[in-house]
Amino acid sequence: MRSTFESWHSRLRCHVELNRTWVFQGHGASLQPQTMLLDESHERLYVGAKNTLFSLSLDRVNAHHREIQWASTESQVEECMMKGREKPECANYIKVLQQHNQTHLLVCGTGAFNPVCALVGVGHTGQVSPIIEFEPKFVGSAVIPDNDDRDDDKVYFFFTEREMDAEGMNKAVYARVGRVCANDQGGQRMLVNRWSSFLKTRLICSVAGPNGIDTHFDDLEDVFVLNSKDEKNPEVFGLFSTTSAVFKGYAVCVYHMDDIRAAFNGPFAYRERPEHHWTPHEDRVPYPRPGSCASKVNSGGFSSSKEFPDEVLRFVRSHPVMYRSVLPQHHRPVLLQTEPGRRKLTQIAVDRVQAQDGHYHVLYIGTDDSVVLKVITIYNKDTDTMEEVLLEELQVFKLPAPIRELIISPKRQQLYVGSEVGVAQVKLHQCDLYGSECADCCLARDPYCAWDGLTCSRYYPAGVYTKRRFRRQDVRHGNAVQLCNGLQIDAEERLVYSVESNSTLLECVPRSLQAKVLWFVQKGGEKHEVRGDERVIMTSHGLLFLRVRSSDAGAYVCQTVEHGYVHTLLRIRLHVLKGERVESAMHAANDGEGEKATAPSLVPSSVSGSHSRLWYKEFLQLIGYGDAQRVEEYCERVWCSDKKRKKTKRKYVPLGGEKRGKGRGEENSHRAPRHTLDT
Repeated sequence: MRSTFESWHSRLRCHVELNRTWVFQGHGASLQPQTMLLDESHERLYVGAKNTLFSLSLDRVNAHHREIQWASTESQVEECMMKGREKPECANYIKVLQQHNQTHLLVCGTGAFNPVCALVGVGHTGQVSPIIEFEPKFVGSAVIPDNDDRDDDKVYFFFTEREMDAEGMNKAVYARVGRVCANDQGGQRMLVNRWSSFLKTRLICSVAGPNGIDTHFDDLEDVFVLNSKDEKNPEVFGLFSTTSAVFKGYAVCVYHMDDIRAAFNGPFAYRERPEHHWTPHEDRVPYPRPGSCASKVNSGGFSSSKEFPDEVLRFVRSHPVMYRSVLPQHHRPVLLQTEPGRRKLTQIAVDRVQAQDGHYHVLYIGTDDSVVLKVITIYNKDTDTMEEVLLEELQVFKLPAPIRELIISPKRQQLYVGSEVGVAQVKLHQCDLYGSECADCCLARDPYCAWDGLTCSRYYPAGVYTKRRFRRQDVRHGNAVQLCNGLQIDAEERLVYSVESNSTLLECVPRSLQAKVLWFVQKGGEKHEVRGDERVIMTSHGLLFLRVRSSDAGAYVCQTVEHGYVHTLLRIRLHVLKGERVESAMHAANDGEGEKATAPSLVPSSVSGSHSRLWYKEFLQLIGYGDAQRVEEYCERVWCSDKKRKKTKRKYVPLGGEKRGKGRGEENSHRAPRHTLDT
């Protein structure tokens, strides 16, 4: 598998623009959202936070919010602190939000380490009202039917637990998937008021290593259940991390429901003592099969779990673990981050997007520093390899804080992001960020976007919009050579001046995060590639000269190479000025000798009151710049305030000596040439 997210630090980070993001920050204090729930029917986003349940608008999360306070009582806080807890820990952090029915939400909070759940009423406009508290009960992560018999529906939940290893020495950490029947009422004589169908098994997310030793990602950070048209077979995406104190890495594995069900329908696990290895249970299994749901169709006519024989309940209690683990799709992660010192990954949400060459999963991954990574993964059957493509890095919040919640609204094409500093709303795509060139759009490989003949715009499947039939997109291969042949725009040209022995950056940033940047320099009739050394460094922002030499002058070309497509982005002509000539000109101005210059004054008297600014005339002569008229107009705009310009429209004398006056509108019609003066 290819190393994932390599050189993220050198790639373009897309700061979310103001017209793309809306942020809700509560009342100015730390919001600390713990969980979020999307309610499309009421057009609301519910946010469980510290002592508060918020109801936010899906149109604008920062407008027309509603809230209901649900704090721990004073006695609960006092009792919590007497047990050795700090006061902030004794708040009521709302951890669970589930849709109970059309009129109520099921809400659970920590309740100062005395968990409490409640039903919260929801009005027609998303108004939240009086809390009805009750004793806590289990709430699963997803109800997934096995078949058309609703009595056979299962609740699947995912968790991490510590368990004694085979040697009986250390407690190992395992990622688990658990399952209970949705209609589980417990037993009649045993397992009373307890689950009578609870089973669990291990979720495997690992990478094969040398000598047959796998690297396991056993700490489950987050799970996303991606529903499809077939409600019985959603895809389960798990975000895992390692438990090693030495090596820290992250992985995303995808699981099919068929594989999960097969594990629960397979052999039960058995071990005689905690320090022994698990083995498959080979003795008789009672009927109905332990873990089955009470269903007249599938469990031999039992209508309730209370009717199950004691033998079945006794077996469930002593054999809750299944022998077979659940392996991920392709038997490997679809995404890896194994670089030491990289940011932590905290949350995951997935959108299924139809592109021109098929469907793709777009992964949105939250980090611990307010960034959301937008990634796609592509499996190659021929080579049995996985490719990850980082599409965007979205800096959602200005302050670095862990992303705690990610929710996607496919209907609105919005991503809702929760952290302790607020709740943000971000568009899933902004295709114009990739530019207007065919190659940039195709090489970005964003399944949301395609080149429509004019610019990079939203891709719509055939039949949705018929006007724009000219669309070019290739997410799987990014084959811009074939798609964009003859459509490349001429490269931009720049003129850059630098002073000898100073530092200079020749800036060139590709739009595609996957592009490899190459630099070439032409001196005289020879052209060769710039390799870089201790003095010339190739950075993600361009070619950096730490100390410029006169021999560095020449014509530089910035090219990108991606999937065989060579794209010339920029041509730069670098002029290197002798340091002593610039220094001499500056000293002359500072000593008052600038007034003796042969050229007439280029600066209005109101601007050139001090001699320190007169040296720029000498500098213009050094670089051989002849269009002083434009420079004069530029100085007039930059150095004169609007207030002064309104009081008096000053006249100035250009090089030719002819007096001429200009209004502000005429000044703005002239553009200064694109020169970069690096000193």
